Amino acid sequence: MQINGPAAGVASIHSGMQHAPPALVARQCRPDKGRTAVSYKTILVHLDNSSRCTPRIAFAAALAKEHGAHVVGLLPTGLYESTIPAELIDPRAGEFIVESAAYLRRRAEGIAETFRTQMQAWPSVPFEVRQVDGLTIDALIDHGRASDLVVLGQEGGGIRTDTPSYGLVGAVMLGLGRPVLVVPHAGEFEAVPRRIAVAWNHSREAAVALNAALPILARADRVTLIRLAGKGEEAGMRPLLEPHLAGWLRRHGIPATVDDLVCEIPKPQALLSRLFDLQVDTLVMGGYGHSRVREMVLGGMTREILQHMTVPVLMAH
Repeated sequence: MQINGPAAGVASIHSGMQHAPPALVARQCRPDKGRTAVSYKTILVHLDNSSRCTPRIAFAAALAKEHGAHVVGLLPTGLYESTIPAELIDPRAGEFIVESAAYLRRRAEGIAETFRTQMQAWPSVPFEVRQVDGLTIDALIDHGRASDLVVLGQEGGGIRTDTPSYGLVGAVMLGLGRPVLVVPHAGEFEAVPRRIAVAWNHSREAAVALNAALPILARADRVTLIRLAGKGEEAGMRPLLEPHLAGWLRRHGIPATVDDLVCEIPKPQALLSRLFDLQVDTLVMGGYGHSRVREMVLGGMTREILQHMTVPVLMAH
């Protein structure tokens, strides 16, 4: 372990914007965010040999600078799960297993060195690299529990890697007990979001995600709570208890508006379309699903958003 740093689409949607009562709307003259906002102090980022690792590191570093956080680069070596290119190891070698392990360690050290070099562009951000030989999902969960936020990459998108990634985000999110922030597999994104949407449905998961997102919500210029209802469901939408929720956010220095959506298309598509309309740069939502031993089953909304997300998503279970 080495520690570095100064210390060592088109959609048919009906939308209605609602506002909290005037007495509960936070003042436009907001408190000094830098002094009053709670911060993430340890941010863990998953390191791998994919082409999207570099922008993921940059995202985590910029977020850490804003929050005064320490960055942990977690690097699973792949000793028990990686696929080794056939041309790199002679299968006739008497010490094939030893040679394979040596290759994986050399590869891991190359990734670690790239991380260290990239972090030099952020001299005020302390960081460390942790190389682990265990399974990637287990390592991310174990080390992530000693962090405030875990930064992962979206799966798919034709991203090539020789370590397993299918189902990684969902498995980590369900087992971690900490929020994950998933960076899309295409595009560049601001690590300090200014226009944040919260998918709100009164659930436990949504409440956990909302609370976990307070450090970024407190630094945002605009926060929108989005409630979705299918066609015919609008009459049964539960009251939001606006005064109470708005008051809770206001006491954190966070003014928010409520956006009710009645969707004529599937809810995940409706939500993604509304994010585009609002020019949202980060989505906060609860993560739904359950696991059975090693089988992980995500809820429909969670699965669709993770597959088709176009902005970073902070998700908690």
